[in-house]
Amino acid sequence: MTSRNYLSLFAMPKPVRITGRSSSITNSFVNGLIPVVPPTEDEVREALEILGMQDAIVCAYCGDTSTEWDHLRPLVDKQRPTGYISEIHNLVPACGKCNQSKGNKNWLTWMRSTARLSPAARGVSDIEERIARLQEYEQRGRPTRIDFETVVGADLWDRHWAHHKRLLELMREADADAQEIKIRVRAAYEAQRTGVS
Repeated sequence: MTSRNYLSLFAMPKPVRITGRSSSITNSFVNGLIPVVPPTEDEVREALEILGMQDAIVCAYCGDTSTEWDHLRPLVDKQRPTGYISEIHNLVPACGKCNQSKGNKNWLTWMRSTARLSPAARGVSDIEERIARLQEYEQRGRPTRIDFETVVGADLWDRHWAHHKRLLELMREADADAQEIKIRVRAAYEAQRTGVS
């Protein structure tokens, strides 16, 4: 009979920390502010024509199958809105690899970079043609940029970010309590398993 390492077949769930979700909270506080402006059919048709995608919709960055629309100009920088919004002039068809790799980087710099999964790093041969199309796309339908703080006023803006700060502080407090609870529950588990009270 062969010896088998059963532990290699088992995967424990990863421990969760309440503060491990703070980036999701910050993301919600930023993205919750950004208007989403649905395009008209004509705007989508024009966008695809400029990008040379009348016949097939592909990733504007690398040419692979498109699975989503990506913000050409990032919506978030340093945990604050950049001022760009979700509108057709700031969205292009993309594949998941490119969208994740690009993140909130400048699209032009990223395309030519050696970042993991960037078009250059993946050896996409027609990068310069794709860049030219994207530059034309940006010129023909300039993405809207709004100074959110100026538009809403300092009081409302500061109040929004004070809520954010307070929520993150509450998460840290809750996490400290959760860790203490975990320690006590683990001790109770050990006591039950060993029969010690």
